[in-house]
Amino acid sequence: MPRHPDPELEQRILEVACRLWARGGTKALTMRAVARAAGTTTPTVYERYRDREDLLRGVRLQTRRDLFDAMNSSRTLAQACERYLHFALEHPHAFEMLFDRFAKPPSLHEAWPSFNLMRQRVAQRLGGTPRQHTRLMLSLWSLMHGTAMLMIRGGVEGPLRTQMFHACLDALEDLVRRNKGPKAHSGPKWPANLILGEGPQSRIGGPKPRNGSKESAEKPQKKRTASRRPPRHG
Repeated sequence: MPRHPDPELEQRILEVACRLWARGGTKALTMRAVARAAGTTTPTVYERYRDREDLLRGVRLQTRRDLFDAMNSSRTLAQACERYLHFALEHPHAFEMLFDRFAKPPSLHEAWPSFNLMRQRVAQRLGGTPRQHTRLMLSLWSLMHGTAMLMIRGGVEGPLRTQMFHACLDALEDLVRRNKGPKAHSGPKWPANLILGEGPQSRIGGPKPRNGSKESAEKPQKKRTASRRPPRHG
């Protein structure tokens, strides 16, 4: 009898890939291991994902959605920061992979929902538009990410972990307070063609984007439909 297509297979492959990466990082994620854990064959995995890099992109996008979900119900900047740090410590492999080459395509042109959530909260507190607070958001992001990576790489536990956690929260609050009213920044003015967190509109210099909606880039990116390709054998 012919085999019926499994409409849930692609999502199952992605969920398995996320679990394997969360447990063991780069060494744990192979196409064969994913196929075995998903109860399918390696050629079938290749039908859904072109190669390992394509699968890693799926894992990265899913991790971004998971991080956004963890932060979305927070009511204050401090709560959002706290949930960001908790997520990083609970999912260290996924968190580390999330920001690899974030300033290069394709990551640069993908949705950054947690970045935009924080930037929107900053705008709600200080006024103005989210884009006007991108420089401040870079400061907050660097602070949170640096704290998370120090705790992950340093194996920080116990009282030191508690102190680092709250030192980060206090520093975040101080940075936001300092940006009320007129701002004095070092270095050059923020360039108009340096755009972050706006999906296809994002630029690290170069020509300004012609058009496109900024609103769509502020929302979590939906799961993309993978391209179908003939299975690769061998």
